[in-house]
Amino acid sequence: MRTLVSWLAGLTVFTCLVVVSAAQAPETAPQSKANGVKNGPTDAKARKTYDEAIKLLKDHQAAFALDGFRKADKQDGGHCIPCEYEAWNAAIDVQDYKVAREQAAAILEHVSSVNDKAQAQFLLGKAWLGEGIDKKHDKAFEAADAAFEESLQLHPGFALCLYDDGTALAYLKRDDAAMERYRQYLKVTDPGNLNYARAQRFAEHPEFARARVAPNFRLTTPDGKTLTLESLAGKVVLIDFWATWCGPCREALPHIRKIAQKFDGQPLVVLSISLDKDEPKWKDFTAKNQMTWLQYRDGGFDGKIATLFGVSAIPATFTIDADGILEDQHVGDADIEGKLKKLIASAVKMDNRKTTPVAAASLPAVQN
Repeated sequence: MRTLVSWLAGLTVFTCLVVVSAAQAPETAPQSKANGVKNGPTDAKARKTYDEAIKLLKDHQAAFALDGFRKADKQDGGHCIPCEYEAWNAAIDVQDYKVAREQAAAILEHVSSVNDKAQAQFLLGKAWLGEGIDKKHDKAFEAADAAFEESLQLHPGFALCLYDDGTALAYLKRDDAAMERYRQYLKVTDPGNLNYARAQRFAEHPEFARARVAPNFRLTTPDGKTLTLESLAGKVVLIDFWATWCGPCREALPHIRKIAQKFDGQPLVVLSISLDKDEPKWKDFTAKNQMTWLQYRDGGFDGKIATLFGVSAIPATFTIDADGILEDQHVGDADIEGKLKKLIASAVKMDNRKTTPVAAASLPAVQN
């Protein structure tokens, strides 16, 4: 699953590249002006290899794509920055963080502008951060923080870097430093950004940043409602990935309907995300089967939400608690009602604590 956002638009050597994130929406990266922007390798053989690797990546064959991008780089003389970036991206997909670091280092060696070096250091930090989260390794978080610091020295207002450095520091349990990074992020990013509300929460409670937080997302339902995970804070969320062509999904439908009806009026949101590519068929199916809870069509396993959650088989359901923590995943129609009851009870207690009157003298000062 790709782990960054589209921040490369307008950069000298990275103009042709796009990165996707499980955590953040597009934000503007440092801009630079220079000549010689290349859309891939210039050598004919390298170009062919590169194009084949791009196709493999689109077909979710990241391991083979990684080999292709590295081969294309060699064929192009070992200085193809787009090849190295795409190799980094594929390495992140397959969680080969060592190779991702090698590609980031290669990019760092081949770029010259301050802004491009800031981006390359950021890639290096992302690779270390991914390894730290995956391996639970403090040394990786320390290396991530060091790389992010280098990037921020070059470009102090780099929003993505501020956010991710906050995460690295939170994992290191350097909570004061982590909160400061999130506050800095909030100062330089747009409040409409997908991760703004989450950063606000992390700035107050950095312990959530090192929890298994569910990937944030933004989608628009058929009735025109815009929905993000952060907008559902305080509620339990059940996400069900399915498709009309999936037999087990159709068999599980009565169970999902029962859950939606049984917990109606309680702090639970049921969201069914279809992987159907045929929109009319999907709409007709949901109408005929009275699927009156929240619906969204993601359009396949390569859809943005399915990719964020790493869905490779359906039916697949995820439960997320009121704090946005990813509690569990169930492949197939598992009995999760007991789990939901406990999570809902916790959500109710949390809401009661928030609404309980508190003496004015005991309220903490508001931090601006």
